[in-house]
Amino acid sequence: MSLAPVTPLRVALVGNPNCGKTALFNLLTGARQKVANYAGVTVERKEGRFATPSGRKVQLLDLPGAYSLDSTSPDERVTHDVLLGRYPGEAAPDLIVCVADATNLRLHLRFVLEVQRMGRPMVLALNMMDAAKRRGVEVNVGELARQLGMPVVETVAVRRGGAQALIELIDHTTPEKPQAQAAAAADDLHGTVRAILASAVTMPRATDARDDAIDRFALHPVLGPLILAFVMFLVFQAVYSLGKPLTDAIGDGFTWLGAAAGTALPDGPLRSLVTDALFGGVGTVLGFLPEILVLFFFILVLEESGYLPRAAFLLDRMMVAVGLTGRSFIPLLSSFACAIPGVMGTRSISDPRDRLATILVAPLMTCSARLPVYALLIGAFIPHRMIFGVFNMQGLVLFALYAAGIAGAMAVGWVMKKLRRDHREHALLMELPSYRLPRPRDVAIGLWERGAIFLKRLTGIILALTVLMWFISTFPSPPAGATLPAIDYSIAGYLGRALQWPFAPLGFNWQMSLSLIPAFAARETAVAALATVYSVAGGDADTAALGHTLAQNFSLASALSLMVWFAFAPQCMSTLAVIRRETRSWRAVVVSFGYMFVVAYAASFVTYQVARHFV
Repeated sequence: MSLAPVTPLRVALVGNPNCGKTALFNLLTGARQKVANYAGVTVERKEGRFATPSGRKVQLLDLPGAYSLDSTSPDERVTHDVLLGRYPGEAAPDLIVCVADATNLRLHLRFVLEVQRMGRPMVLALNMMDAAKRRGVEVNVGELARQLGMPVVETVAVRRGGAQALIELIDHTTPEKPQAQAAAAADDLHGTVRAILASAVTMPRATDARDDAIDRFALHPVLGPLILAFVMFLVFQAVYSLGKPLTDAIGDGFTWLGAAAGTALPDGPLRSLVTDALFGGVGTVLGFLPEILVLFFFILVLEESGYLPRAAFLLDRMMVAVGLTGRSFIPLLSSFACAIPGVMGTRSISDPRDRLATILVAPLMTCSARLPVYALLIGAFIPHRMIFGVFNMQGLVLFALYAAGIAGAMAVGWVMKKLRRDHREHALLMELPSYRLPRPRDVAIGLWERGAIFLKRLTGIILALTVLMWFISTFPSPPAGATLPAIDYSIAGYLGRALQWPFAPLGFNWQMSLSLIPAFAARETAVAALATVYSVAGGDADTAALGHTLAQNFSLASALSLMVWFAFAPQCMSTLAVIRRETRSWRAVVVSFGYMFVVAYAASFVTYQVARHFV
């Protein structure tokens, strides 16, 4: 009986964007994967492990998608260097699995030939073979393997067992010594692709008839933008309709836990720490996780369905008009989850000025960290009322806040365009993938990853800042004969009143002003700060009670002003750090922070001064 090798076989997955590479990675590795960044750059590194039927261990690396290995973009440069074994600290793969969309071999085979020129042991995985057969595409796998001079296997990454042939091939692969290949010019590659297609592939039509039928509406110059606006509107309605009941349930649970802990613990600092900081602060932020996951769910579904590239196509003309590009859409949409991946996603924009413009406006997109602030204030000040018997007024206000961030980004982009004397418009060239039903497994993995990131922040920086906020809200104790509430004599009370004077024209009281400090580290911490301060002052810990407390201490004008502040406020420290790493410029950091502070202050000032007279 032979023993399985001790050293895992290193396999790298490569391919064009939208080839199903990541779905194949998820199918092979499941939850046994970890995500980090390559050393020295912000390019994502995703690695997973699995075992073959014989017990052979495989270390699988999902490399960034690339259209060409000759590009100078950071993503494609990392892919090129890793495949050649030139990336510092990253061993060369023993086997390259190049994934190609079987429905679009005309485009994907060119990249396969580019990778083959490296001379590394290689396998071609023809993915989406089920969709290709439905479309009438016939691939002579044996002839294709002969033409390419490499093994070719069929895969269906969205089906259980859809990678069995690939697993068996990997199981019997013996790593070979790389052999140099003669380089071919780009024109030769195109000619080779045409010859291979003619001899090994039969394709009745270039595109799917069903895709064309849907795109007649989805990409219509009038109906398309209306459909896109309606889809995004429904997403924000769902955040409240689906997420709010779960948020309330979690809030009730923490109320019960806080009461139980308060009963069990003796009166003193420890009891205050547990009930006010942990249950009142961190517990309140945790309660908003369902609403955040609802938002992530719809973004993942839109991404998996193939609709997002079409949205970029629809918005290209409008974005060019305001100084951006259609390629800015995907990074900007990513910023709705978090500005950090949005800023990192600008690497796909080739023009340096367009890339810088997108980086500077990406933080204006309403990230998920702002959602707890919006949800708390909207729940406290906006009545739960149905409009036309269908739409929730709270969802409408949330949609308006997101729209305000988008409008602000467009306005800033337009100003930057006017300041650029040498602005050039670039044609948008991108692949529109076939429509497909999102795979529940991939959506579930995406939600798990994003939920884990939120919980990591919750148990890290948010917990630390909440405990710090509790400490400065509790100590020192009030002096003898004090007549004001104890919190007024604490460090937080003195600090908050010192900060209040510059924010008084915005309608902020000292508690609101104080919450802006930890919010600079993590936006969600503003909720934890308010919950902690008011809990220490004698309030309740759960979300509903906190909303009631805020309604008693804020005016509606002040609440609207605070919501507008967070719509435009300077981004968190982590985002500023990523901007510095991506641009290698402190000037970009200063400009980004400075213009957002001015815009946020001006917008909040106008909102408060108008609202106090009319509401």
